Amino acid sequence: MDKRFRLVAGWALVCVCAVLSGASSAAAEPSISPTLSAIPAHPFPIGERLTYALSYLAIQAGTATMEVHLPPAGGPGSQLLLVNTAKSSKFVTRFFPVDNRVESYVDATSLAPQHFIFHRREGKKKNDFDVTFLHAEGKAAGTKDGEAYAQPIPADTHDVLSCLYYFRNLPSLQPGARAAINIHHDRKNYKIEVVAEAIERLSGAWGEGETIRLLVIMPFQGLFLNEGNIRLWVTNDARRLPVMMQAKVIIGSIVAKLVQQG
Repeated sequence: MDKRFRLVAGWALVCVCAVLSGASSAAAEPSISPTLSAIPAHPFPIGERLTYALSYLAIQAGTATMEVHLPPAGGPGSQLLLVNTAKSSKFVTRFFPVDNRVESYVDATSLAPQHFIFHRREGKKKNDFDVTFLHAEGKAAGTKDGEAYAQPIPADTHDVLSCLYYFRNLPSLQPGARAAINIHHDRKNYKIEVVAEAIERLSGAWGEGETIRLLVIMPFQGLFLNEGNIRLWVTNDARRLPVMMQAKVIIGSIVAKLVQQG
């Protein structure tokens, strides 16, 4: 169970949610190519906090949160601070403790990532990432566990947290539509693809309403130990809330459900 739990509780929820986007039954283009162009308004307010319950085989595995803040005093006023945390439950902590924190400083208008910090604590694994995105130079420069590196990145590259919020700003998706985005993580570049599959009505602690089911293709080998496809559900309204995720593993599936918002 250690490896399977790592998929969700070890901040995999962020990676999964990274490809969420809002949807509408209104007409839309069959494909969308994200860019770092300016976005006039955001569906998420400053101060938003989303809390998810993580479970595996009906076992409460942990909780994860996602938050939107202004940068600390003295920081650039043109930025937002996105924060994600993931912690294992008391039961799981006995044999596989998880206590992760991700911070992403993004441009307040375009949501282009500027500075990414990730403290990963999963079982005996301990990693610290600190990355600066130099978009004008086409590279990411940073450190992993104190070791410096510089890596070329494609245009319009995001980190695994900023891309979630960028996707929430994109035009609506309809069933059959596809979207893709470049992501830089752990000194490598990836491309995430999303397919809008269907519109479904769901209910939960967040309320009840129309959602769209998304199929997510994520080439994060070593992070995603899933057996098959990852599916996500987001509200089909202006909020574009990611309300549920389900990922199949060798036995059963891992589920993340939105249980509180503020």
